[in-house]
Amino acid sequence: MIRIIGRDRPVFILEGRQSAYIFRVLVTGHLEHLYYGGKLRVERKSDLDPLIPKRAFAPGNTILYDNTRPDFSLESTCLEWTSPGKGDPREPMIELVDARGNRSADWVYESCELQKGKSAMATMPSAWAKAGQSDAPGEQSDDAGDESRKSKESDGVEEVRITLRDRLSKNRLDLYYALFSEKDVITRRALLTNESGEELVIRRLMSYGLDLRPRALDVIAFDGGWAHEMNQKRQPLTVGKWSMTSRAGTSSSRCNPFFMLLSPDCGEDRGEAYAFNLIYSGNHYAAVERTAAGLVRVLAGISPEDFSWQLSPGDSFESPEGVLTYSDRGFNGISANMHSFVREHILRGIWAKKDRPILLNSWESHYFDISEKKLLSLGREAARLGIELFVMDDGWFGERTDDHRSLGDWTPDPKKLPGGLKSLADQIHGLGLDFGIWVEPEMVNTDSDFYRQHPDWTMELPWRRESQAEGRNQRILDLANPQVVDEMIRRLKELFSSAEINYVKWDMNRIFSDVYSPALPFARQQETGHRYVLGLYRMMKELTESFPEILFEGCAAGGNRFDLGILSYFPQIWGSDDTDPVARIDIQRGYSYGYPQICFGSHVSASPNHQTLRRTSLDTRFAVAAFGNLGYELNLRDLPREEKEKIRSQISLYKKYRHILQSGQFYRGRGDNETDWTIVSADRSRAVGFYSRTVNRAGEDLSFFYPRGLDPARRYHFFNRPQKVDVRAMGSLINQQTPLHVREGGLLHNVIAGFVQLKGETEDLTAYGDALMAGLACGQNFVGTGFDERVRYLPDFACRLYFMEEVDSQGFYS
Repeated sequence: MIRIIGRDRPVFILEGRQSAYIFRVLVTGHLEHLYYGGKLRVERKSDLDPLIPKRAFAPGNTILYDNTRPDFSLESTCLEWTSPGKGDPREPMIELVDARGNRSADWVYESCELQKGKSAMATMPSAWAKAGQSDAPGEQSDDAGDESRKSKESDGVEEVRITLRDRLSKNRLDLYYALFSEKDVITRRALLTNESGEELVIRRLMSYGLDLRPRALDVIAFDGGWAHEMNQKRQPLTVGKWSMTSRAGTSSSRCNPFFMLLSPDCGEDRGEAYAFNLIYSGNHYAAVERTAAGLVRVLAGISPEDFSWQLSPGDSFESPEGVLTYSDRGFNGISANMHSFVREHILRGIWAKKDRPILLNSWESHYFDISEKKLLSLGREAARLGIELFVMDDGWFGERTDDHRSLGDWTPDPKKLPGGLKSLADQIHGLGLDFGIWVEPEMVNTDSDFYRQHPDWTMELPWRRESQAEGRNQRILDLANPQVVDEMIRRLKELFSSAEINYVKWDMNRIFSDVYSPALPFARQQETGHRYVLGLYRMMKELTESFPEILFEGCAAGGNRFDLGILSYFPQIWGSDDTDPVARIDIQRGYSYGYPQICFGSHVSASPNHQTLRRTSLDTRFAVAAFGNLGYELNLRDLPREEKEKIRSQISLYKKYRHILQSGQFYRGRGDNETDWTIVSADRSRAVGFYSRTVNRAGEDLSFFYPRGLDPARRYHFFNRPQKVDVRAMGSLINQQTPLHVREGGLLHNVIAGFVQLKGETEDLTAYGDALMAGLACGQNFVGTGFDERVRYLPDFACRLYFMEEVDSQGFYS
């Protein structure tokens, strides 16, 4: 709950289930941050006295706030909000320039208002509560004015709006703090209103600022690039400034907006950690600054590089919403908070809690070389194996034979689809499959009818078109231009209405360069990046509301726009174009810190893999993909019979545990050469475990699996799927068991493999959750001295799936 103690100089206490965030109004009117950490007992204002810094004289050459207070300097104060001027040389949360070029400001407290539920934003998506805000960002629900209903259905969400006033310009700033108490999550945002009577230029408006008292901290961020997203990097926070920023026009693969601060001893299950994210899909910025005195400042928002915004008198400007959480239970505690928050307060619409279908995507099967005949043949095979959704990827429109032409011409190619989109969709549905398509609606090729009709609708330098830098042979539509957004909404509505389409993969395959909007005047060109994001949000909002039954999946060359802004409209995102399972273990582990597994698609693809050429078993590829929204992306028709049967079995297994795998709580264990993951059902009665070993090491006979998240006091039946080992996996060792010499890879070797399979290890026991989580001893690893059904065959890149089901004292399932 949110408590406000006092009137003239109130104290604000935001209490979650296991956390507290506390700040107060100083006698000067500034907001002083006092505490963010585990829950405290606060019954009266005096209970906070131990948290209040003692001041006598301002240190050294710091600037006094005014001459009547020799003890007070903003530089040595933990603040909730600050700007250039008045003696605070640290990174500002806001920077405005008035008509005289002045940047100084002095933001002080004016008033506050507390409400149940949560307010919506006008221009961008934000977290939502059941009452007080509808599923559609920017619109109030029909019963928003019904206070009794709002209080009952607001999920325990409360919001306090604190109004600050600049003493110098009289501009108004509203800071919004929303508390999701059951999730231990706080969201923050700022709304600036120009009440100065003159033009203003915004140089920066951060979403939040947080000052922490001196302590040792590490910082973790997630960087990468195309096909190697979400690489975890940890480093100690030293004096100076750590920062990350995206200037690519997109949010994610180079540096995801999610990051963490943590105690040096923090690990997966213990230690203190803070986590931060941003509900935004464009250029973002975060900084953590430690002063020589040890104070730590954290802030994040729209990147101030290449950004400005002209704000006329009476107009307002919103920052994106920031997300903050704290846990003293390590990274798994952070993940539990963030996952629950995303599932309950970011995802929306009918797909928010609906199980996702198992799909087959045509891309790595045929690339651009598709036809109705090929697609239907592939679809028939998919239906036989139990797949539920068939997705036609790139290559179906215009004259799209490669990535040089026709992007933007969203009409079917009559040579490839002679019956059009509707005919193909009807035939796919006739096979018992749902039907999906691929689009890239933010881009065009210059060799397209669209570009020839509207050469001024792309983001380019109009006086230097011939020198425009291009990526993927395409240009970005100028979504900063409302006319372009309107036209794309019209065209996509027409496309999505032309057939029964159940799924749309929305791609975006290049980053921004030479950013220029022909629709904006010179003085507003640095508004282009943010205006593009606002146009994109308007487009996605209109289309998802018009087609609520369609499952939209976001994609940006894989995970280049994996953020909470996209997830506010599209309930899942393609995590990476790299489908190699060994690479995907690291990528999906990275996502798991801040995003639940229901948010990302993960596919079983061909071996050798098309991105890495690595060979892995079908079992390994499935085990990794099962810990996301399962799909297949390979030519099913080319597979041998035994692999098709294995896929049929995999799909059947996934359907049995799908709801747990997609919507259960994810826990990480080890994460080096050996990896342990567990997904546990909401009632903790069932769980699925994942174990992988990247490289086999000779002589390591003992192996353990460490599940997490089980109820220590409940008994579970722990088991695996019976293992079968292809005799060819043993190579020439077969000659130790056969009277005739068998040449490895020869005809006799293959004939024997068709009739004989070796039995692998079987795990089957019943134990309490605490004993299982202490580390379950699995079957002995193969060490070269013998093999039977007690021994685990675990070559390089091997994985196992384990299952845990609650049983009663007699061993019967509960």
